[in-house]
Amino acid sequence: MPELPEVETTLRGIEPYILNRTISSIVVRQSSLRWPVPTNLLKNKLLNKTFSGIKRRGKYLLLESSKEFLIIHLGMSGSLRIADKDHIKKHDHIDIVFEEESILRYCDPRRFGCFLWTDNPENHFLLKNLGPEPLGNAFNGEYLFSLSRKRKTPVKNFIMNSKNVVGVGNIYANEALFRAKVRPTKQAGRVSLKSYEELSKEIVLILKESIDKGGTTLRDFVGSDNKPGYFKQQLEVYGREGEECKICSSILKNITIGQRSSVFCPECQN
Repeated sequence: MPELPEVETTLRGIEPYILNRTISSIVVRQSSLRWPVPTNLLKNKLLNKTFSGIKRRGKYLLLESSKEFLIIHLGMSGSLRIADKDHIKKHDHIDIVFEEESILRYCDPRRFGCFLWTDNPENHFLLKNLGPEPLGNAFNGEYLFSLSRKRKTPVKNFIMNSKNVVGVGNIYANEALFRAKVRPTKQAGRVSLKSYEELSKEIVLILKESIDKGGTTLRDFVGSDNKPGYFKQQLEVYGREGEECKICSSILKNITIGQRSSVFCPECQN
């Protein structure tokens, strides 16, 4: 699944090609995504208009036009790219075509993503309950520590809950917990303030590093340039179960927490 760095990378990739360019047509080849695509509404709102801005909220992209917003989520396998109209692939479901003949194309083999419209993103059902951005000023160790008191849920689930903080997906949760030397199964309410300060710092660092590298190479994800990200080569635990820890040479273990694979070092993380 594309995570926060992949979405941020996509934003930066498509932004120069879509802002302040007149939209000449919208083509919806497949409207059955996670929620039905409101094809007629999108055409009414966007034809002959422009996008004046684009921003990210968690893993959602918000494209602004006339103070209203197109909400896009990439789902499990979706991607956005600037495309050539003559090279349509099997799962290319939506095109936003600009007068300059550039095309913003949405591809989604599993169709778990979304294209929705809102005039009030702060109150939209997908966005209104989201926690702070990990790269924003409201996110730090004190925030996590205060929010976690008396929580018995594993700390990994706690930091992956978008109501607590957005965008810390499975890959980056594994990596940040390893760097902070916190075992993923530890109850969130039993993690110390010092450990949360270290964990919040590592979450920020690893997300920034991944954004700089263009995201993580996954089977289904490609960036807006149709190329995979290149952060995978730097992963220290995720996908390395059974291999040696790069710090202490212990064998990395893999357990399931909340139906997600969780790789950790039994010696380094406690």
